[in-house]
Amino acid sequence: MRVRSFGATGHRVPIIGQGTWRIDAAARAEVLATLRAGIDAGMTHIDTAEMYGEAEAILGEALQGLREEMFLVSKVVPSNATRRGVVRACEQSLARLRTDRLDCYLLHWPGSHRLEETIAGFEDLRRAGKILSWGLSNFDVDDLDRALRIAGPYRIACNQVLYHLGERAIEHAVLPWCAHHGVALVGYSPFGSGDFPHPDSPGGRILARIAQAHATTPHAVALAFLTRFEHTFTIPKTSRPERAIRNAGAGTLVLTGDEVAMIEAEFPRGPRPRTLPML
Repeated sequence: MRVRSFGATGHRVPIIGQGTWRIDAAARAEVLATLRAGIDAGMTHIDTAEMYGEAEAILGEALQGLREEMFLVSKVVPSNATRRGVVRACEQSLARLRTDRLDCYLLHWPGSHRLEETIAGFEDLRRAGKILSWGLSNFDVDDLDRALRIAGPYRIACNQVLYHLGERAIEHAVLPWCAHHGVALVGYSPFGSGDFPHPDSPGGRILARIAQAHATTPHAVALAFLTRFEHTFTIPKTSRPERAIRNAGAGTLVLTGDEVAMIEAEFPRGPRPRTLPML
C-alpha cells in the first residue's frame, strides 16, 4: 500500500482507506470482518461521521487493540458546529469510537453557524489533544478561501469531496486549490454510490481491459485513477471482506499514461458546474 503526506499533518497515510457510510445496514459480524480484513491489507485510514448511524460504535469495536496503527477520521454535522457544540459532538464521537483522540476531525458540509466558531472549536479540541488535526468536507473554492482566511495557512488538513469516474467536477478548481495550499483531497463514494460502469458498457469494457493487463479488477483500476495525483486519497466502502482486500490492491497499482488517457476519454470531467456536487 502506497502512503503519502496527508496535508500539513506530517502523517503518512495510505492512499486507499475505508469509508463507513451505511455499514450498519449489513450484518455486524460481516462488517467487523470486513474492516479488519481491510486493515490487515493496509487500509488503516478509516473515515466515519456522527451522522452515520451505528458506524462509529461498530468501528470502535473493530479497532480494539488496533488504534495505534490507525489514521482515524470523523465528522461533525453543521447543526452541531458552534464552538461549544463542536467539542460536545467530538467527545460523543470519541466515546462511541472508544478512543481518546481523532487523527482528523471534519466539518461535514458548510452550514449556518459562523465558520469562525467552528474553527475555534476545532482549535480548542486540538489544544486539548482530542484531535490531532482538522479539515473540511464538501467545501467549494469560495468556502475554502474563507476558511483559509480565518485559520491561516497549514491548518486545514484536508477537504473531503465527491469524486468518482462519473463525477470529476472537483478537478476544475477544488483539486488545484488543495494542491496549491498543501491540503489533502479525499474522494468519497469512489464507485458512484451504486452507479459503477456496467461491464457491458463502453466504459466498463475499457476498465476491464486495463484491469486484465494488471491482473486486477475494474474497481481497483478506478481507485488507482482517482489517486493518480500526489495529494489525493480515496475511501471506498464495502461490507464484504474479499472486496476490501481487492480495494486495497489498488494501493500498489500505477496506471500508465496511455491508460489514464483512455479513462479520461471515456469518463470526461465535463464543464465546471455552478455548485459543487455532493451527496
